[in-house]
Amino acid sequence: MRVIVTGGAGFIGSALVRYLVGTRGWDVTNVDKLTYAANLASLDSVSGNSGYRFVKADICDAAAMDKVFSEAKPEAVMHLAAESHVDRSITGAAEFISTNILGTFTLLEAARRYWNSLDENPKAAFRFLHVSTDEVYGSLPPDGYFLETTPYDPRSPYSASKASSDHLVSAWRETYGLPTLITNCSNNYGPNHFPEKLIPLVILNALEGKPLPVYGDGRQVRDWLYVDDHVKALALAVERGRVGETYNVGGRAPMENIAVVQTICDALDVLRPGKSPRRSLITYVADRPGHDRRYAIDPTKIETELGWTRGETFATGIAKTVQWYLDNEAWWQPLRSKVYSGTRLGLLPEGAK
Repeated sequence: MRVIVTGGAGFIGSALVRYLVGTRGWDVTNVDKLTYAANLASLDSVSGNSGYRFVKADICDAAAMDKVFSEAKPEAVMHLAAESHVDRSITGAAEFISTNILGTFTLLEAARRYWNSLDENPKAAFRFLHVSTDEVYGSLPPDGYFLETTPYDPRSPYSASKASSDHLVSAWRETYGLPTLITNCSNNYGPNHFPEKLIPLVILNALEGKPLPVYGDGRQVRDWLYVDDHVKALALAVERGRVGETYNVGGRAPMENIAVVQTICDALDVLRPGKSPRRSLITYVADRPGHDRRYAIDPTKIETELGWTRGETFATGIAKTVQWYLDNEAWWQPLRSKVYSGTRLGLLPEGAK
């Protein structure tokens, strides 16, 4: 299959490209504007493959997108390009509105122009997969799970921008007939994760003996999904998913944040013993503004309809993830020293709220 992947130099995007090119043998055009969180080193294993092509471009650039479609002649688009860090959205929402909303609009229009130019059979086979987040659903009570029918209730600039892009994708299907699908995933983790998110931040801070910041009381619940399991779900959605449907992708692994941090500490104490237990580095800090309390996904629909199942439990996935960071300092050290050192993000100035 020939596909365009947007955001293919990011965390999930690079895992997807590696899987599609290296395992599935698909032809992939990777479109990425290379923001701070993108890293072409994550694609070294496929960069020389004849089925892989990289285009540096912004999805907000309509002319560039038209050119990509014209040259790639895709059978599908897998749209992952997005600003994704909630903390950064709190103090810098403009980038999220631009990329996540205006960028998705621009890409949809480019896809529609290309799709309308196709002959009958390739037009019928074309798919536009929009990859979104469970954060669009808001915060769950102490029990229950997100379903595909859960009403949207975004609480942060990030989740609001993703909810907006989801609605655009649905509207382009209803209004113009563009054959779109949406996936909403839970929190991803695994190798090549930019170290601003909880799991890689805790691993690297713990290795360096720095404080391990835990927001509020640490009892917020997130549902953890190993990234390699997620990208297999995305491929299935393109291959087998029904147009107009949403599929929730979750790892069936809801855990409190404090338990995640403690698990990482204990794993590092075994694999790379320090002078004292890493749990002693845990530091409770002021909570994130508008912090959702609980997320948990019911992935029954994608399991039963498309035959997807997770391959990793949280225990097996986190063990692989910790070991990967221990083995790949050459990948993350330049990021820590030149791009992001691990300082706290997303704090409002005093009196701003």
